[in-house]
Amino acid sequence: MENFRKVRTSEEESPLPFPDLPPDVVEMKVKEGSKIRNLMNFAMAQMELKGSRQIVFSGCGRAVTKTITCVEIMKRKLGGLHQVTKVRYKTLLEVWENQDPLPGGPAQNLTVHKNVPSICILLSRDPLDPNQTGYQPPEPRQGLGTWVVVVAGCGARHRTRRFWGRGLGCRAPAVGWLPGKALWSKIPASSRG
Repeated sequence: MENFRKVRTSEEESPLPFPDLPPDVVEMKVKEGSKIRNLMNFAMAQMELKGSRQIVFSGCGRAVTKTITCVEIMKRKLGGLHQVTKVRYKTLLEVWENQDPLPGGPAQNLTVHKNVPSICILLSRDPLDPNQTGYQPPEPRQGLGTWVVVVAGCGARHRTRRFWGRGLGCRAPAVGWLPGKALWSKIPASSRG
């Protein structure tokens, strides 16, 4: 293959694996080089501003992990979304061209059919069939709160300067904590004044 170079890659079109989708459903085709920020800006605009009830994210090959990342971001930002995930294989067609053709002969092309993993994820504001394979119910909404950092066993001058590791000059360690270690805790919205 050292004398060949890839000319083009094409993906065989296949229908979405979800029955009964409305014809105007938004499909986000995630590619390997897609920027997550751009994908999320468009998808969030469709779901929030245009009032779409359903959106489909699909990606294959190296874009599978980026597809899952986009879905998890959307679920966290919007909340209350039902999810159905389908995993399958897609066929990619790669055309390779010979760089050293025989003199006077026709250019030789090589076509390669590659089966790559593919994922399609449907997110819906409306309830979906929970008996469907790959269904995930919406995550329960967590109570609103604020994350705070408490530094145990250090004086006030060390709280602003050092959050990790041992604080300089700490004399009185708190029970169960090493001097200068940060303790993360979440304070519920109801207990804040």
